Amino acid sequence: MLDCARELLTVLSPDGIILHASAGSARVLGWRPDELVGRALADFLHADDASEMRDRLRGLAEIPKGTRKGRCRLRSKTGEWRWVEAAITNCLSNPAVEGLVASFLDVTGLHRMEAERQVISEVVHALNQTANLDQLLEGIHQALKKVLCAENCFVALHDATQDAFYFPFFVDQLDTAPPPQKVGRSCTAFVFRTGSAMLIPQSEFDRLAQQGEVELVGSPSPAWLGVPLKTPTATIGVLVVQHYENESAYDMRDLEFLDSVGGHIALAIERRRSEEALRKSESVFRLLFSHNPLPTWVMDDDTLQFMQVNDAAVRQYGFTPEEFRRMSMFDLRPEEQQTSPDARARKDAAAAKYEGLCKHRKKDGKVLEVEIISHQLDYSGRRVRLVVAQDISERHLLEQQLRQAQKMEAVGRLAGGVAHDFNNLLMVISGYAEVILAGLDFRHPLHEKGRAIQQAADRATTLTRQLLAFSRKQLLELKVVDVNAVVQDMERLLRPLIGENVEFDAKLSPEAAHTRADAGQLEQILMNLVVNAKDAMPNGGKLTMQTQNIVVDENHRRGQTFIRPGQYVMLSVSDTGMGMDKETQSRIFEPFFTTKEKGKGTGLGLSTVYGIVKQSGGYVLVQSEEGRGTKFQIYLPRVEGIAEKHAPQSTPAILGGSETVLLVEDEESVRQLVRDTLTAKGYRVVEAENGEAGLAAAAQHQGKIDLVITDVVMPGIGGRELIKQLAELRPETKVLYLSGYTEDAIISEGTIEREAAFLQKPFTLKSLSQKVREVLG
Repeated sequence: MLDCARELLTVLSPDGIILHASAGSARVLGWRPDELVGRALADFLHADDASEMRDRLRGLAEIPKGTRKGRCRLRSKTGEWRWVEAAITNCLSNPAVEGLVASFLDVTGLHRMEAERQVISEVVHALNQTANLDQLLEGIHQALKKVLCAENCFVALHDATQDAFYFPFFVDQLDTAPPPQKVGRSCTAFVFRTGSAMLIPQSEFDRLAQQGEVELVGSPSPAWLGVPLKTPTATIGVLVVQHYENESAYDMRDLEFLDSVGGHIALAIERRRSEEALRKSESVFRLLFSHNPLPTWVMDDDTLQFMQVNDAAVRQYGFTPEEFRRMSMFDLRPEEQQTSPDARARKDAAAAKYEGLCKHRKKDGKVLEVEIISHQLDYSGRRVRLVVAQDISERHLLEQQLRQAQKMEAVGRLAGGVAHDFNNLLMVISGYAEVILAGLDFRHPLHEKGRAIQQAADRATTLTRQLLAFSRKQLLELKVVDVNAVVQDMERLLRPLIGENVEFDAKLSPEAAHTRADAGQLEQILMNLVVNAKDAMPNGGKLTMQTQNIVVDENHRRGQTFIRPGQYVMLSVSDTGMGMDKETQSRIFEPFFTTKEKGKGTGLGLSTVYGIVKQSGGYVLVQSEEGRGTKFQIYLPRVEGIAEKHAPQSTPAILGGSETVLLVEDEESVRQLVRDTLTAKGYRVVEAENGEAGLAAAAQHQGKIDLVITDVVMPGIGGRELIKQLAELRPETKVLYLSGYTEDAIISEGTIEREAAFLQKPFTLKSLSQKVREVLG
């Protein structure tokens, strides 16, 4: 019965000497019974198990009929280690035995199967618990060593872009980790190309090398085992173990086991690659999201609740990230946009991409105009919106200012053109009224009617000059002036004008600098603004005039971006009157626009202010709110220097002469008036209706021409070209220009020279006579 038992049965002495062995020893270890008897059991035990076995035997000898069980490794006759299930019973007290009875059942296959199952379990656990690829591969390597010889092990992954191997894991007793290398014709490359697991002992390597399939790379190994790392879509690399001493270190069972492990490793590596790519993608997205200079946020598409906001949103809106996460989009909307949020939310959510303009409220209550672009996305199974918001308040302000400037420029051109043409008509009306009055005794019945005509012409002249001021074509006498002095001089005139029910307060900064302007026009500005302020306070109020120095830099320009940076003298006039709405404010500088009753105003007061300030190189701003008053601020460029005082000029005596004058004027009525005036003063006049006729008349005239009087702007050859051509024929002839535009305007356009004599229409016949005499000298 003992001989038929499949396990090895032995009798041991208390110190572990084999006293008897059954025939099963040959089946289990390959030893005959007689080869075992007399030898110590420790001679056949694996070194890792010997100490534990000695302890078991020592303790068992002291326990009568006691039994010990366990698993250990015994060396077979071929040198192979066999796993056995050991059961040892104390039979020392039995006179028929007088020893320790031990049975050893071969469980090598069972142990291998359990170990493989344990390794697979550890690999799967590592896949789920280890995020780092290096740690994952190290853990898998430790698990593999429990089943097969894996002291020499490496993983080669394929880089498709370079067609090369790189080695994220490499443990070897002889070689060091190589740098990335081309695929080549190594055994690793052969497994990768074929996609099949390979057991390549030395004899198989020699055969494959002879066929040109492989070549030696690294140290030669008599036992080499490699399996492809395959995902469902591709082979991504190779897992290799090798042994440098025992050619029989691996068998087909090792090949099958490693191949199954390779499938898990391939999936793990691919997943880690995907996770790493996702982390990099998320990192790039977060970097772009966080550092985007425009406010950006992610919000829930259904509730519009903020989920994430970037730094720009925190800076612009003033809320902290924690405050944002407790808010929704509705909390950013001003009160007037809070109506029917559910409908708005459904409307926004209906579109995968939404672009539009809206208003947002900052933490400090300030309302911004923003342009938003939102995209609908799926984020972790949740429908969200990525929103980018750009503050366009400043851009919108600039657009409004540009439109206003373009409108004012167009109206200015129209006003200037009307004034120019109207000046010719006024020239005739005023001139002939002057002629008629000069020929009538003041007691004549028609004298008063003539005076009425002249007064109407004077009022019309004032209107045209205001139009010219608006269109910046008025003649300004620019000098360095003290703004405080101008205000103080005007204060004495203005106090009686505003009445007793208006409190007047002048706050003049003693440091207020000088500017270059026309003092008379500055007085006109103050007069117009004060009259308007008084009219805006019919029931009384407070009027304040103030001066101060202002430095405009980039921070100051945020509200008024059209003002160039620099140093300015600021003159302001403010009242506590009825104020204006936005629509009125947008039109107050337009000519003939007025909110006063019919007959109470021409609508040219503020137009004049606008034109004078712009022509002086300055800016005029208005702040007003209905029921809370109005404030005008005038910025004039600061200059260094001592303020000049105006000295009145003496009026020369009006004299005539006998010189010859060439008169070139395309407006017949004006030409006739000037001709009659000059003829009456004794001058000889040669007429021409345009530039071409003027050149012809000069060429035909035989005598000397002392003076040419010419209009500047004429069809065909203009005044400047006429004088240029005449100067070649008659260089000694003097010149007097006439124009309905101002000297400043036509000089700036290059129409005449700055030193040329000039007379602006409409002029009186008296001033014409004085100017002619002055030019002739």
